[in-house]
Amino acid sequence: MTPQVDILLQGPRGRRLCLELAMELDPDIKAMVFRLGYGLDAGRGTSRVLLSAVAAGDPEMPGHTPPPEQLAARLASLRLANPDPELMQVALARSVDTARYWQEPDGEDLLAGLPIITAALSPLARQLMAAPAIQWWCQPRGAEQWAIDWSSSNGAAPLPKAPRQTPTEWSRKERAREERAARELPLDPHANVSGAWWSIPHGLVHTVGQVPAGLSLVEDSLGWADAATVPLHGAGRTLEIGTAADWISLCRRFPLDITASRRHDWFRATGRQGRWVIPDWEQVAGEWDAVHLTVLAYLGGATRALQVDTETGTVIAGWDPDSTLWLTDVTRESDGPRQTWHRASPGDPWTRIQT
Repeated sequence: MTPQVDILLQGPRGRRLCLELAMELDPDIKAMVFRLGYGLDAGRGTSRVLLSAVAAGDPEMPGHTPPPEQLAARLASLRLANPDPELMQVALARSVDTARYWQEPDGEDLLAGLPIITAALSPLARQLMAAPAIQWWCQPRGAEQWAIDWSSSNGAAPLPKAPRQTPTEWSRKERAREERAARELPLDPHANVSGAWWSIPHGLVHTVGQVPAGLSLVEDSLGWADAATVPLHGAGRTLEIGTAADWISLCRRFPLDITASRRHDWFRATGRQGRWVIPDWEQVAGEWDAVHLTVLAYLGGATRALQVDTETGTVIAGWDPDSTLWLTDVTRESDGPRQTWHRASPGDPWTRIQT
């Protein structure tokens, strides 16, 4: 495998992307994934219920659930002859939309992580990474950026003020949250406790490089139907997170212990027990004006435990692919027009509203 394909298949989001693309290309694969994913899902029969007609007294789920080997053979034979950018965007959006850090991975994520299925996805991953339409997945931050306002369909609100104070205020609040969690929350990671699960500060200027693609690449989305985008230009020093190793290096250099506040959610999401850290964004802001997460780094690193050292792990959580966090006041609105977008329902394409 090439390094990019290897990165893609190391990550739950990358594997899910390939599986979603396979389902878009082959209805039979979609049917097999549905059956197998349901069987692996932790919420089977409770939070995830299959409704279908069965004969009286028949305890079995109707329909045939194929063995993973049958799905693997079908996946290995799949060919991406003429890569369709729209299908690849749909698969990417589905992978992002199904990311979760507060409960166990769903059945499809677990299915894609089975060694036999991951290996079978390799040919499709190679074809995908060779497609010209997705080369921006590996590129550094572009000069043109867009801030998104989800709150109004009548134009974007002003950009956040005082960004230099935001990382400092975030650091103070995060330390207070951690101290409170250490006092009040149980040490047992299996305890039914949930709370903070993200790895990045809120309240900063947050931009995407592709519109309308970036409107659909949002973790834990609230299903917005309207958005306004503001064209921005940012200068200064940008740290590129191009691989999971880049994120790990950042955590090693500027570690902030958040074990008590993330212990329960991240254990459910990754299965790992132990100490957790994220970057101390106040310290990061002392050296960098912005930090950009590439799509490939997201696909290879998000929703999995990343080893910082022998006792410490970290997670890339709550950070959308190809988005940039602006830590200092170096962004300015460009001369281009603001744009207004709408979609009929979640999952539908975004359409620009002409004004």
